[in-house]
Amino acid sequence: MQVDINNLAGGAMAERINRELNKVAENVLDPNTKAEAVRTVTISIKIKPNEARQIGQTDIEVKSSLAPAKGVPTQFVFDFDREGKAVLKELNLSKDKDQMAMNDAGEVVDGTGTSPKSNVVGMYK
Repeated sequence: MQVDINNLAGGAMAERINRELNKVAENVLDPNTKAEAVRTVTISIKIKPNEARQIGQTDIEVKSSLAPAKGVPTQFVFDFDREGKAVLKELNLSKDKDQMAMNDAGEVVDGTGTSPKSNVVGMYK
């Protein structure tokens, strides 16, 4: 007994396998996913025979398990507003050069990482 997988369900199974393999290929080539992550294509054929065991209702399922997109790192600054409600704002020093922060030494620096003392009149009086 042999079943031609290429023609199973009128060729629908082969089409679905190819579709899922294309999804895997796109996921592998996506620079936003980990290159080393394992991708999986699973083929499930469920057969439920009738009472006489002469006919079996069959369900074919083909699915893929892809690598998730990589996380995007950022930083948030947390504080309270004037009403005492918690607030947050993204700390984005690379885009907002006027945003102030503290470096590891505890010094106030601007978005370029330099001390703004020379640019600000009357700072730290």
